[in-house]
Amino acid sequence: MYIQRTLEDVIKRASKFFPVVLVTGPRQVGKTTIFKNCDSGSRNYVSLDNMEIQEMAKQDPQRFLERYRAPLVIDEIQYAPQLLPYIKTIVDKEKKKGMYWLTGSQQFNLMANVTESLAGRAGILNLQGFSQSEKDKISETDPFLPDKKLFAQKEKTGRKKSVFHRIWKGSYPEIYKGKDNDWNLFYDSYLRTYIERDIKKIINISKETLFLNFIRVLAARTSQLINFANIAGEIGVNETTVKSWLSILQTSGLIYLLYPYSNNMKNRIIKTPKMYFLDTGLACFLTKWNTSETLENGAFSGAILETYAVSEILKSYWHNGKTPAIYFYRDKDKREVDIILEENGKLFPLEIKQKSNPNTDDIKNFSVLSQFKKEVAPGGVLCLSPTWLPLGRNDYVIPITYI
Repeated sequence: MYIQRTLEDVIKRASKFFPVVLVTGPRQVGKTTIFKNCDSGSRNYVSLDNMEIQEMAKQDPQRFLERYRAPLVIDEIQYAPQLLPYIKTIVDKEKKKGMYWLTGSQQFNLMANVTESLAGRAGILNLQGFSQSEKDKISETDPFLPDKKLFAQKEKTGRKKSVFHRIWKGSYPEIYKGKDNDWNLFYDSYLRTYIERDIKKIINISKETLFLNFIRVLAARTSQLINFANIAGEIGVNETTVKSWLSILQTSGLIYLLYPYSNNMKNRIIKTPKMYFLDTGLACFLTKWNTSETLENGAFSGAILETYAVSEILKSYWHNGKTPAIYFYRDKDKREVDIILEENGKLFPLEIKQKSNPNTDDIKNFSVLSQFKKEVAPGGVLCLSPTWLPLGRNDYVIPITYI
């Protein structure tokens, strides 16, 4: 059963504006499936996962594009970036919209080639696993902001399922639609495929177990400030290697680095980013939380709840074809604000709490944002409350299911 994705409408609009549409994202989030569902049946399709086809694309791009003519879907374009200059030549000559739809599971070298070859010609979109709304079969949803109109819409969806079960199971379409007892098998296979097909082609790993241990160590630190020296010491490599491997996970869409908010006039802001896994099911698998019940009651529950909130906010923007202006705040006095969303010159502060009854003490640090000389809009506490409520004068108690 196909579950409609929010990004579908964005793809259709982009195809009327750009000659090329590129959808990037991790493996198995449904990039090819969403393209096929957007297609009226007129497009050819080819996958560069096929080694024989991949070699043709690399060795003779012109013959490849004569053999597979537009309108065309090319799956896993990162395996043959040699095609991009030839695609540029064709779209410049034909001057037609929506000629090529491309997918890419890796962004390492691909993004540079897209910038060089298809600048102004390609609409670049980001797809992750299912969002909360998509799981609830609500594909038309706006990017998240703490707003009473949004709360009223979300109130009608009637989400009843356990938040921690959704966190534990993850957002990859295959495992979401599968049975819980397939969970271990799916994620074990996913990691093996990722390392074998992607990582080994980028870096020379003498011991696969060392890179796997790195991912496990990183997963245990989701929602924390990055400490390169600490991670390097734990896995037995140098900091340069940690930074390189971290960059690979980031650009392949498995993790996200959240940077602190600054207006470049304050010296007290900590510059180190926080790191979040973008699929909570993968983070749970790596840290060996094998049931949603043990997860909810365990020491990892706060970190994974924050990770879930951040990943869902990101998806609410990316799946609408937008780039979120999202940050956090922490100063040397250890005053923190978990999330800051910036929209139209306003700052929307958010805290994330594993409780159902937050109080004004949970938003006491919102006042520190006045130093930035921008309007601090109503924010709130994302939490386990079943419904939204006013909190203090301007802020809200916000169910985490409203994202």
